[in-house]
Amino acid sequence: MRVVVVGQGYVGLPLAVRAAEVGHQVIGYDVDARRVKSLAAGESYVEDVSCERLGRALALGTYRPSELARDCGGFDVAVVTVPTPLQEGTPDLRHIEESARTLARYLRPGATVVLESTTYPGTTEELFAPILEDGSGLTAGIDFHLGYSPERIDPGNAVWGFQQTPKVVSGVDPASLKAVEAFYGELVDTTVPVRSPKEAELAKLLENTFRHVNIALVNEIAMFARHLDIDVWQAIEAASSKPFGFMKFTPGPGVGGHCLPIDPSYLSWRVQRELGQSFRFVELANDINSHMPEYVTRRVIDALNAKRRSVNGSRVLLLGLAYKKNTGDARESPAVRISQLLLDMGAKVRAADPHVVEDVKVDARLVRVEPTRKELAAADVVVLLTDHDSFDYALVTEHASFVLDCRNRLSGATVEVL
Repeated sequence: MRVVVVGQGYVGLPLAVRAAEVGHQVIGYDVDARRVKSLAAGESYVEDVSCERLGRALALGTYRPSELARDCGGFDVAVVTVPTPLQEGTPDLRHIEESARTLARYLRPGATVVLESTTYPGTTEELFAPILEDGSGLTAGIDFHLGYSPERIDPGNAVWGFQQTPKVVSGVDPASLKAVEAFYGELVDTTVPVRSPKEAELAKLLENTFRHVNIALVNEIAMFARHLDIDVWQAIEAASSKPFGFMKFTPGPGVGGHCLPIDPSYLSWRVQRELGQSFRFVELANDINSHMPEYVTRRVIDALNAKRRSVNGSRVLLLGLAYKKNTGDARESPAVRISQLLLDMGAKVRAADPHVVEDVKVDARLVRVEPTRKELAAADVVVLLTDHDSFDYALVTEHASFVLDCRNRLSGATVEVL
């Protein structure tokens, strides 16, 4: 089949390459010409797709990246994996709308269209479908198949990759569900069909809201535990020994990526708009997690005060800019916010991250460095924000005069954990 995957980022690229590997003719469509050029040269910027895998798909001719809308023509299946950011607390679905308008021009009877972008329940049927229908003159569920299948990409996860992670699938009618399930059934080991796109859309938000709320819980407990002189990390490990009724979550400097800082707010927005009620769990979790960078910054200030130093003029080395270990994904990363807060206070902030590329948007005042002996020794405070396996932690504890460890990776007389 001819498959078009709209959006070639952390979600779209693994899907496109996997579809190419099973034998489909895949067009990876993206409006970012620089991204397309990189892919065409066999250069992958997504950890879950190695340059070798990408190169094989290109060499076989089963995958071709393109920024030209006309290359979407003639598709049998089209999947939309574009970003859905929030703008001042309101879902911004412009990328979904643009994708629908583009695909509508090339939509043919019998084709299948699937939305994967995270959004609020009702988007597929109330927003996406009408645009496809208006632009094509065809009717969803009658002339073409339409469904929703939420992405479950976990960047850097060596165990649960795209193929191994069960895929929730849905359709606007039984025939659409059958078509959507048949397509993904070739790509993943397990499919999980649900009644309609609304259930699939809610499932995605439920997954991330569950994580968001539980992370907020342990973050708040961590702040209280410190003042009560309790080792929260040891308490968490002890609780984790229970083989039932408990799932381990750990504190951190905040939440990042596209999912946790954004997705639960889609559900909160929908509940408020449709029911006129507030989703208090989400709002409380948002408040706690979004203020963790401020808490980490206060801990840095406290550490400097203990040395009789002001944050203004002090040298702070941040280890990690990505929101998640062993990835280069700095989207909504709390490390970026922490660096801005410290820079605004006059600190001389330097950061080391071997995974995050130089052109990722960070404050221009932030100096990118390697975590050498000299850098570690010169810092008044070293803050471990992302516990990449590639960091030399023995070197850190040997040469840093003080470390604020936000990931419980280090130990020693000069280390203080979050």
